[in-house]
Amino acid sequence: MLTARFDKHVYAPHTHAEFSIGVCVGGSEVIAYRGGHIRTGPGGIIVLAPGEMHTGGPATPDEGYAYRALYADPSLLADGTLDAVPHFRDPVVYDPELVVALRRAHTDLVACPDPLEAETRLPWLLTALSRRHSTARPARDEIPGAHGISLLVRDRLADELTTPPSLADLAADLGLSRYQLLRAFRTTMGVPPYAWLAQYRVTRARALLDSGLRPAEAAMLVGFADQAHMTRWFRRVLGVTPAAYRNSVQDAERY
Repeated sequence: MLTARFDKHVYAPHTHAEFSIGVCVGGSEVIAYRGGHIRTGPGGIIVLAPGEMHTGGPATPDEGYAYRALYADPSLLADGTLDAVPHFRDPVVYDPELVVALRRAHTDLVACPDPLEAETRLPWLLTALSRRHSTARPARDEIPGAHGISLLVRDRLADELTTPPSLADLAADLGLSRYQLLRAFRTTMGVPPYAWLAQYRVTRARALLDSGLRPAEAAMLVGFADQAHMTRWFRRVLGVTPAAYRNSVQDAERY
């Protein structure tokens, strides 16, 4: 993943081995691509295919540009399709829902790079991009045995709380693709695996705070990357910080 801002820099013609997927977040950029020029601004998703030559620079001399990008192996876009390498006829995609989701995921994962969260959110979004806007044929969404699959994944995540398996390992062990596993789990549990695990960790951390442990100690024991990571999820689930929750427990014990 890349976050960049340039005032005058112009990229020389080059290619990437992966898909280059970017969202402009300020200014305007012009890209030479497929014999023409793409002019981008906030609101569009730029999808440049592997191996295709392109440039990049400010659209006007007096205005810079800023963007967030990720470089994705083609398999990450093909997980939920029947095509090995999705083809995008139009390199600029307008999909407000996906723009917001990609920007939010990029921001969250740069701030706190949780491996399971990254491996869950990014492939799901990239598969959605491919299924909605490429010529790829979508794979079937029905996953036989989805309920049983989800319970197996849930129990394994709970058992391996501090060192959870990767999404790729979970899928391989069950003979599924990552997309199939995600589809089965979200259908049954209502949330993706990383979100279920984070909420389970909050529940475990809450019990530790009740017993008198400090937030930093609880975060380490339940598998959060650090106290800030736990605080982020504590706020989402309970609406308060771990410190505020611990203080409220201690105050209640005094009376």
